[in-house]
Amino acid sequence: MDDVRNRFQTLHEIVAAARLNLSTHLWNYVIGATATETTAKRNRLALDRLAFMPHVLNDVEHVDPSGSFFGQKIRIPVTIAPVGGLDQLGRGGGVTVAKGAGMAGIPFLVSSVTDVPLEQTAAAATGPKVFQLYVRGDEAFVDDHISRAMAAGYDAFCITVDSALYSRRERDITNRFTKPWRAANTGMNFQASLSWKDIERVRTKFPDVKLILKGIEAQADAVRACDLGVSVVYVSNHGGRQLDHGVGSIDVLPDIVEAVEGQAQVWVDGGICRGSDVVKAVALGADLVGIGRLYCYGYAAAGAEGIARVIELLEIEIIETLGLLGLTSFKGLDRSYLRAVESVTPPSTLSAFPLLNLDAASDRPA
Repeated sequence: MDDVRNRFQTLHEIVAAARLNLSTHLWNYVIGATATETTAKRNRLALDRLAFMPHVLNDVEHVDPSGSFFGQKIRIPVTIAPVGGLDQLGRGGGVTVAKGAGMAGIPFLVSSVTDVPLEQTAAAATGPKVFQLYVRGDEAFVDDHISRAMAAGYDAFCITVDSALYSRRERDITNRFTKPWRAANTGMNFQASLSWKDIERVRTKFPDVKLILKGIEAQADAVRACDLGVSVVYVSNHGGRQLDHGVGSIDVLPDIVEAVEGQAQVWVDGGICRGSDVVKAVALGADLVGIGRLYCYGYAAAGAEGIARVIELLEIEIIETLGLLGLTSFKGLDRSYLRAVESVTPPSTLSAFPLLNLDAASDRPA
């Protein structure tokens, strides 16, 4: 781990290493989004349009950046979000992610779109873990995955609800890149037909399971989820990889927090790339903040240790941000520490790394 720390002292160095290790097809898969990629850009734009208002002359010699996962203390209020096709980015897939999250002291969500059985991933975990499902079968299919996940020791079960149709990701189409995991992944009709009745059935059959609905952006949907007794309303637009011309996740987060009224936890992801982004999300009411592309960079750069190093660097940035805001922890952080401003950086999935030096011709580090 010391070697990884020495190699990567900033996040943009990890991103550059990931680019070198990934093929052009896989790199574009990681950084890409749907169609015009407007939603992905708005994720970053929503974050960049928030500025901090610090308080001074507070004793911030000791800053505690920890968060909570269903009452369990975690290193920082960050979770690894589910990403499909991890096996293509490096060795181990979900097992590598489980190890990296365990080393870092944070939870992870593992996607059902993986080559590694959920039991094998669970066995590699040393900390909190959640299994995330894309519905690719009937009721028996869903129930089997829930039962297996609970038997394997997962702390919660997540159903993604923003993927009724598979989007046209034009980077991949233009490159004639057919994802291996998608070619073998049949049953999209079951995801397309998923409805609130299905969620109600799951909630009734598995009342003790902590249920997470990932992909909620409308207040009415958040209210309905709470009425059904979900544990987490997960605000997400799939990193801009599903609906084009959507709203940035951070822009809708306050609306969802207001609608939930404390009846469930509120998690969020979408464009989170820096410790300051995490602080902004928590200030707006998020209980936990998901990272997707960011940990993929760490995974592609240096496997489990790369993922752990991403979290270490986020922790450093969070401590710095909280301290300079005049806070010694996330307690007391609220919207009063934020101001709406104009963005100074054109948004993209990589715009949080202005020192990233990619050659324009090859899209590789210069």
